[in-house]
Amino acid sequence: MPRLSARAYSLLDAELKRLCAGKPTEKIRRDIVAKRLQKMCDQEGSPATYAELKDAVDDIFPEFDEQVLKRAAKLNLPNPVIRPTKWLLAIAAGTVTLAGGLWFVNLPYPMIRWPMARVAPMLLLPSFMRMDHSYRQAIIYTEQADQLINNATSVADFELGEEKSAQAQTYLDRLPVWFLGYYPQRYCRFFGCGWRFTLDEFEEARALIGRMEAQIFQEQNAFEQLDAGTSAVETAKRQYPTAQTSADKTATLVAWQAGMDQLNEIPKETLAGAQAQTRLEAFQRDYSNLAGSTADVQQSTDLITVAKNYGIRAAEIVQGAPHPVDTWARAENLWKEAIDALNKVPAGSPGFVEAEKIKAEYIDNKEQIATRKRQEQKAIATFEAVQADVIELIDKSERGEIRGLKAQFQRVIQQLGTVPENTTVSEEVQLLQKQAQAKLNELQQVLN
Repeated sequence: MPRLSARAYSLLDAELKRLCAGKPTEKIRRDIVAKRLQKMCDQEGSPATYAELKDAVDDIFPEFDEQVLKRAAKLNLPNPVIRPTKWLLAIAAGTVTLAGGLWFVNLPYPMIRWPMARVAPMLLLPSFMRMDHSYRQAIIYTEQADQLINNATSVADFELGEEKSAQAQTYLDRLPVWFLGYYPQRYCRFFGCGWRFTLDEFEEARALIGRMEAQIFQEQNAFEQLDAGTSAVETAKRQYPTAQTSADKTATLVAWQAGMDQLNEIPKETLAGAQAQTRLEAFQRDYSNLAGSTADVQQSTDLITVAKNYGIRAAEIVQGAPHPVDTWARAENLWKEAIDALNKVPAGSPGFVEAEKIKAEYIDNKEQIATRKRQEQKAIATFEAVQADVIELIDKSERGEIRGLKAQFQRVIQQLGTVPENTTVSEEVQLLQKQAQAKLNELQQVLN
């Protein structure tokens, strides 16, 4: 067989080309080494070793990559021919049997592991390695979760802490509680076990993870409450400038205050509670700047409500006119009370504009009622004054004293015609007017 195989030669030749690429002056050095290598390819004998290959190139190319030389020497070794013999099959069968036996004795059952731990503890090496790994990982993830949760600065820290806590719990679950009291001295002497803890310490670790899970749950609820309260306040802040009426503004302020109350309920020992207190300061400042004190807002609303109640009552009692003078006077007084209530709404308060708008309407209503009251008073006064005159004139007419009666009848008829309609005496005035007119007609026939 050749001392240098074709594969090894190709690898070395490629490295020579790389070293001489773009360097025409290096062709002589390359040719010298190439001839040496080709000579080895032509020679028969034992395969050239790494030292021989290095000697062939090192004096010409001291910068030749040693890794390439090592790979070429490895490629130059002859490949052994593997034949499936009986002893190989026996080794394979023995390996499978040994693996199956190790798998069986390492099953996580006390009835198997306890006897093996006393008689042949080294057979439990896979279990020891798994327990050692699980313990180390449980400690690492528990410490990470503890740091993240107790030194959190954002909700992302709690989410990552929750993930680390779950991982720590997973590794703790892999530790067999019944085996914690057993300590494999030989294994730990060589590998340095980290899980020398008792059942009490194991339970303490579980309790710590339980407390962290409870803390995470509390923090998550607090952040949900923080988001809900903040959202309520932000919504009220957006709605307040567009509220048209005092009632709308008051309802918005109530929702605003409810959101701040929700933020106040967040436990202050939580991270969300600390953030809520910071937000509350800004929310309270904006609340005061926009609406003033809650008492002023409520006072404006109450005054407008009182005024509306007076107006409603005033409108109710004048339904179905005509009415006596005292009824119109009562209605006029109610409108006055309503206007006085509106006058008490402070300028600049949320309900001031609405109060002024309502007041203008109520002033107009009060004037209409006052006019109706004056009409009623005039109608009664006119009727009472003319009624006696008409009776006297009728008596004179019946006694035959007709001198000057025509002019007097015409005067009283004219006076009765000035009485406003839709008053409490309108029907009586019309009847009296008809009687006077009838007597005037009789008098005119007599005179004619």
